[in-house]
Amino acid sequence: MSVDDYAGAGFGAGLTPGARPALLLVDPACAYTDPGCHVYAGPPALAAAEAMRSLLASARAAGVPVVITRVAIAADGSDAGVFFRKVPGLRAFGPGSPFAAYVDGLAPEAGEVEIVKQYPSAYFGTDLAARLHALEVDTVLIGGFSTSGCVRASTLDTLQHGFTPFVVTDACGDRDASVQAANLFDMGQKMAELWDLGAAQAYLERVGGGVSVP
Repeated sequence: MSVDDYAGAGFGAGLTPGARPALLLVDPACAYTDPGCHVYAGPPALAAAEAMRSLLASARAAGVPVVITRVAIAADGSDAGVFFRKVPGLRAFGPGSPFAAYVDGLAPEAGEVEIVKQYPSAYFGTDLAARLHALEVDTVLIGGFSTSGCVRASTLDTLQHGFTPFVVTDACGDRDASVQAANLFDMGQKMAELWDLGAAQAYLERVGGGVSVP
């Protein structure tokens, strides 16, 4: 089906960004960019990581809140429940795994928010929504790994917690181009606006300095 088909069915209305954004980078972990890891997402992940670095630099320059998540799973997967049983590849995020480390240049700095999670959404079982509401954030720019998994889950929960989601397409990566395209399309029709890196950076430049992390 085409965009016109979706529009005719009542999907894909436009969302307007607010004046108080935050950046959410979901799981920018070496697992996705290191060919030695079983969940390596291929060369597109390297391009996505580079776009994330540019987006992160723009957010920091604009002085907006930055949230970066990482996955930390117990050795036996007990804290990830059915998710671990369904995706045993999550062992890449077990204790001491080098693949659980942040991609170079994508670790949080002092004063930025780090969310440690065991499930796909950055909001599930965490205090992220409370933190963003306390900061009066109205718009969340989203990038990370993987588009079809944790990025999608976090985008849906961004919407459900009352923040306007903008997925930065260049700054998201998945292991299959068709899966990447399908999920971006679906998110754009049902839960978020899609921006490329340039549009996101131009927006951050316009609103820079509006919010700071306490």
